[in-house]
Parts: sequence; C-alpha cells; structure tokens
Amino acid sequence: MGAQISPLIPRVRISLRKLAGKAVAVDAYNAMYQFLALIRTEYGTPLRDRRGRVTSHLNGLLYRTIRLLEAGVTPVYVFDGPPPRFKARELEERKAVRERAMAEWAKAVEEGDLRRAWAKAVASSRLSREMAEDAKVLLTLMGVPWVQAPSEGEAQSAYMAASGDVWAAASQDYDSILFGAPRLVRNLTITGRKFLRKRPVSYRLIPELVELDAVLSRLKLSRRQLIEVAILAGTDYNQGVYGIGPKKAYKLISRYGSLEKAAEAEKLEIDESWVEVREFYLHPPVTDRYSVELGELDEDGLLSFLVEERDFDPRRVREAVRRLKLALQAASRVARLEV
Repeated sequence: MGAQISPLIPRVRISLRKLAGKAVAVDAYNAMYQFLALIRTEYGTPLRDRRGRVTSHLNGLLYRTIRLLEAGVTPVYVFDGPPPRFKARELEERKAVRERAMAEWAKAVEEGDLRRAWAKAVASSRLSREMAEDAKVLLTLMGVPWVQAPSEGEAQSAYMAASGDVWAAASQDYDSILFGAPRLVRNLTITGRKFLRKRPVSYRLIPELVELDAVLSRLKLSRRQLIEVAILAGTDYNQGVYGIGPKKAYKLISRYGSLEKAAEAEKLEIDESWVEVREFYLHPPVTDRYSVELGELDEDGLLSFLVEERDFDPRRVREAVRRLKLALQAASRVARLEV
C-alpha cells in the first residue's frame, strides 16, 4: 500500500517521450503484482505452465520491458530484500487478507460467480521467492539490468535516483519520495490501462511525474517533516494515529513543526516505533554495487526458458525476441552517440 499521503502530492502528467534516453529504477515487486492482477483467466486465476508454476508475472515483465525499450526507456528492476522488522505487522495483515480472499474465491467459483471470483482471485495474489528468482532469470537472459536491494526496493531505487545513476524511481507508491528520490514516475506503462481489483474492467492510465522539490515547496515542509506526516497518517511500517488522515497530519506538522511537538500538544497516541520508522526512511540500508547498463541478449537461452521450460507460445516468443533485438540495437546506437 505504501505511505498514505496521496491527497497531498502534486503530480504532473508526462509523455513517455520525456523519458526517452533515460534509465528508470523500477520497483520490481510493485510491477510484478500489477502483472499478477492484470494477466488472468476468466475466473481470475493467474496463467500457469504445465507444472502449475505461475507465469503471469513473466508474461507481463517480458512484454512491458520490450515496449519500454522500444520507447527508448531503460528499466532497471530493483528487487526487495529482507523487510525491516517493524513491517512484520503489515505483512501479516496482507497474508490474512490473501487467505480470506482465497477462501471466498473458491466459494465464488463453486457458485459460478465470475465477477466475484475475479475480484477475490486478484486480492489473493501472492508473489513467492521462486517467482522473483524466475523474473531475475528472465531479465538476465533479456540483457536487462536488475538490482538486488539489501532491504526495501523503493529505498534502493531512491538511492540510485539521488546518485544520478537513473533519472527517476518508478512505482505506484510514494515511498520513494520519502526515501529521498528526486523524481518518481507513476503509471510507467505503455498499455495505458489499469484493471480494477473488484471486477475485470479497466480505465486509462496516464504516466505521472512527482518531483520531491516541488512537493516540499508546495507543502512548505522538509523531507523529514513529510516523513512525519506520513507516519501520522500511516505507512507500511506503522499504523498511524486513529482518526488522522493525510490532510489532518499535514496540518498538525505544519502547525507544530515536528511530530514530537504535535504529539505532546495534541496528546497523540503514536506507535512507539515511530522514531525508528523515521530513521529508516532517512537512512535506509542500500548498496552501491550495481550496474544500470544494458547487457547482452541470450536469444537461445530466452527461447529455452520461456518455450521449453515455461510453455510460452513459440511463435509469440520469437516475435518478442525479434522486437527485443531491435530495441537493444537502437539503445546501443544511442549510447555510442552519447560517448
């Protein structure tokens, strides 16, 4: 879910043309959950190979990555590492939601209710470690860079953007901004559609750019204060304060200047871990051992992995490989011209 600060954040619509020639650090787990929600059968179940292994995320990753490369954008996928201990409660709540949704899905299927089955299947989406490892194999075979974060992927993406190694972080959530990313791109997609969780319908998506300096200037806050607003409203790492949403949280921090002073003046009951959460946003674990350069396409390996191992349609994969080769060649020409 991420930090609950959406109503406060100024966003501007952008064209993908603005991203041409740029590298973007993509929250891999965030993207793969989108694919798991989008690429499903009529009853809402994900695509699987003959051994029962989920392939929806591989399908989405293959084709979206190719489309981004064709648009001149270099995606650098960043994978989550172990979460901080104070995220355990959020993860347990998500697990409970998935388990309830799975039981309700089975009942909807039994009753022949396609609409409800779809909604419950999407809500029960689970991304396993094996699925993430498969995604890394796919990206390596495609010659597309990926980074293993020591902890939260959005923190690593923010570090890469702040270091100037990528132009922006890309995610649907706003945590990258709290972690210090100078730019965040939302709705980074070529297809331009978002499928709703509750039913198999969609609406158009427009890429959006969020700039940290513009956010802080508009709100007249420091990044530390913005983090405290998020903590009051609730993040993946703390529950927030009952009855306080993002707008009220913003008013309190603006009025008192800090969460400490707001808590004392308003007698707020805040999760005792909030100081640790703030420090995690300010100084998260990251690594500087990564590459954002495109690699070599392993055409035979890619065909073997997708067609022979994961039961993809060979004709479609060969066409995807053809497009990928052209996109990588175009990217290579651009890189040589820039040297």
